Amino acid sequence: MILYFLLAVLVAGIDQILKFWTVNNLKGNEDISLLNGVLKFTYVENRGAAFGIMQGAKYLFILLVILLLIFYLYVMIKKKFDSKVFIGGLSLIVGGGIGNAIDRLFLGYVVDYIKLSFFPPVCNFADYCITAGTVLVLIYICFGKVKNQGKI
Repeated sequence: MILYFLLAVLVAGIDQILKFWTVNNLKGNEDISLLNGVLKFTYVENRGAAFGIMQGAKYLFILLVILLLIFYLYVMIKKKFDSKVFIGGLSLIVGGGIGNAIDRLFLGYVVDYIKLSFFPPVCNFADYCITAGTVLVLIYICFGKVKNQGKI
């Protein structure tokens, strides 16, 4: 289980390092375009949630991450899940949530920097980890075996 805690910490750490680089290299500067414009690195301050919805709900988002972290610790300590897909997915969600919560707490907004030409919103590493983690958890819910000791 310690590896899954480390995964969550690693996701939050990588996210913060990338955001630090973005603030120091892209804020107020030109975007960096790669792959013929398919991928761009830019600087955006997002004061809302996904797609910029719920602008200014900083404390609500922080509260949600705290509740998610409590749930995560409960699952990790009290429950005996044997599914690497479920725990790995949950770890990605928690790590991404912590990465974005750090921004909200200290900056008042989330730093976004990844823009794909075929996906209009600008996102960050944490957002993509949250998305990947959610997909993994949904795969577990839809196709995984739920054992009695693993039920929440």
